[in-house]
Amino acid sequence: MSVDDALRAAVALNREGIAVSLDSLGESVMTEVEARKSAAIYHELLDAIEQRQLNANVSVKLTQMGMDFDPALAETIVQEMVEHAAHADSFVRVDMEGTPLTEATLQLVERIHAKPGLFGRVGAVLQAYLYRTEKDTERLLAQGIRMRLCKGAYKEGPEHAFPLKAEVDANYVKLMARMTTFVHPDLKRPVFCGLATHDERVIDTMVRYVQQQGILKSSFEFQMLYGIRRDLQRKLVKEGFGVRVYVPFGAEWYPYFMRRLAERPANVIFLVKNFFKS
Repeated sequence: MSVDDALRAAVALNREGIAVSLDSLGESVMTEVEARKSAAIYHELLDAIEQRQLNANVSVKLTQMGMDFDPALAETIVQEMVEHAAHADSFVRVDMEGTPLTEATLQLVERIHAKPGLFGRVGAVLQAYLYRTEKDTERLLAQGIRMRLCKGAYKEGPEHAFPLKAEVDANYVKLMARMTTFVHPDLKRPVFCGLATHDERVIDTMVRYVQQQGILKSSFEFQMLYGIRRDLQRKLVKEGFGVRVYVPFGAEWYPYFMRRLAERPANVIFLVKNFFKS
């Protein structure tokens, strides 16, 4: 899928009432030229979002922006991207990678978010399978930083992550409840969050929780991958929930897929099974 293909997909999804996050696949670049080339695609996307008035944002990995060899360069590139997003009335989601980068990623997001004019224009991803995520949730909520909660995509040892799926699911539900009921004392409103899951049992739990607690549907959104559980996406929109679909694209899809397969085969198998539930 090319940039144009991704933008056409965004237009089509917007017509169905579904928001979009555009993700140019790639990671672990090792030169500034490669990092700047990757960033240029995101600036092109942000221009298109503004010009076409799309309900869309972008999602980026720090290793794609040079984090592995020059963290200062990566931060400069991402801050430039967030400044562009602010001008385009959009948003940059910094994806989370493996645990060696977790703390550095959160600190980078915090610094950029604190810059004048960039409040609410950059957010982070938290992974429910990590023990540390409960504390990280409180940390970001206190600063009003938007979060995307997912279960976790990288292979991590028992020293960092819950080893059992049932434990991960339970932590996800607990964090989901916390994120959607927290009201920021200065903002006097919830910190908008994204709940990234295709697990219908978890989604049903959240729907019941919203009804029981009287949570505003506008204070969060469900997030899913492009082409996965389209039936569920449309059902949630019909019920008045916000839905955002991640649209990954680019030439790096094959190495990306193979890395995910090697790290977490169960995740890929789950997605393949759900791809056909349309």
